[in-house]
Amino acid sequence: MANKIRTRFAPSPTGNLHIGSARTALFNYLFARQNKGKMILRIEDTDLERSKKEYENDILNNLKLLGLDWDDFYRQTERLELYKKYLQRLLDEGRAYYCFCSKEELEEMRQEQMSKGEAPRYNGKCSNISRAETEKKIKAGEKPVIRFRIPVKKVKFKDLIRGEIEFDSALLGDIVIAKDVNTPLYNFAVVVDDFEMKITHIIRGEDHLPNTPKQILIQEALALPTPTYAHLPLILGPDRSKMSKRHGAAAVKEYLDQGYLTEAIINFLALLGWSSGTDKEIFSLKELVKQFSIEKIQKSGAIFNIQKLDYLNGVYIRQMPVKRLTELCKKYVPEINEQIISLFQERLKKLSEIGELSDFFFKDKLFFDKSLLKWKGMSDQDITSSLAKSIEVISGIKKWNKENIEAALLKEAGQERGRLLWPLRVALSGKKASPPPFDIAEILGKEKTLKRLEYAKNLL
Repeated sequence: MANKIRTRFAPSPTGNLHIGSARTALFNYLFARQNKGKMILRIEDTDLERSKKEYENDILNNLKLLGLDWDDFYRQTERLELYKKYLQRLLDEGRAYYCFCSKEELEEMRQEQMSKGEAPRYNGKCSNISRAETEKKIKAGEKPVIRFRIPVKKVKFKDLIRGEIEFDSALLGDIVIAKDVNTPLYNFAVVVDDFEMKITHIIRGEDHLPNTPKQILIQEALALPTPTYAHLPLILGPDRSKMSKRHGAAAVKEYLDQGYLTEAIINFLALLGWSSGTDKEIFSLKELVKQFSIEKIQKSGAIFNIQKLDYLNGVYIRQMPVKRLTELCKKYVPEINEQIISLFQERLKKLSEIGELSDFFFKDKLFFDKSLLKWKGMSDQDITSSLAKSIEVISGIKKWNKENIEAALLKEAGQERGRLLWPLRVALSGKKASPPPFDIAEILGKEKTLKRLEYAKNLL
């Protein structure tokens, strides 16, 4: 049987596909494609307050942008009757029961257990209420939840990444699996889904490890097969604490909006916890499908390093044809052209930087501190004289191109190039760092170049 890989995405309150979820999707995709299996995308939308259509669309659109397609897609809200059938079966067999405990009772129970140094868990207060009493309470208007009766045993399973894992179910207590027969909760619904969709492998984050024994026990109660699990290492900040906004954690859309390329994001995600075992760092999605293996996923946390993402993005930007790069940069600077892009392609780490780097090309007048014009040891009079020389040389250039501009200025500059070229470059760009003045002048044109030199000279 071909492997069916389950990819789990539940719309978050913000509706964004975050880096951790995107990495899980990628690893599921790679495993499925490598093993000629199927990738299943499930929208867990039974929490109606948190689930909205726009959240779902954000997830689907960003997965498509990353090139992570799927073979089957479904929503849990379309399968409620199916869950109801399995819930009723557990109730009829006495493996689940209605619990009428209030929030206040549960909190009192928790506090008492903690005061004794015990792990908080449900104490089974409602586990032996008769069916007649249950029906009486429901008819009286009480609204119970449904709890699964946890059998006391050792739950063992083999994780593809972590090896043999064992949990003591006695620490769990009877868990809530549904608000009512029409509203299943996560740990129950996914068990039914996994069986009905014939899922064989589940690749998900380490934060789901505590859910695994609960799901296995429900599988056993329903006489369902247990899939093979693989729990990915957590993504950590540079200080090795849990990844958060202060480390740069963001939704995939935010990274795309900043001008990170999909190729770079995919490459970066793959290196968060996985290594090819070689020094190679640049991988296309197609190469990753060939190279990927579960065995090469590390157990320890993966460090999120934004500088690494910047580096990878820069590599892909430099490899990109100038024409395509120009089109992508027009999102940030509509009037940008290939000539300007060529000047900055080697320096760009993300596309959004093009605005700040190239803004001086699109201004009628530059405003900058005159101290920027100063080269080593030059006085204001020296700078004025240097700018006047540049004006004289540039005025005499007949055929306006970079080669002629460069040749004429370098001839005039002689051995002390900085005294002529530094004030010239600053006068044309208004910046401490910019492309060479010959490139800038060629793009600006002769008239605009002379105007900027006159403006700079007047500053002094």
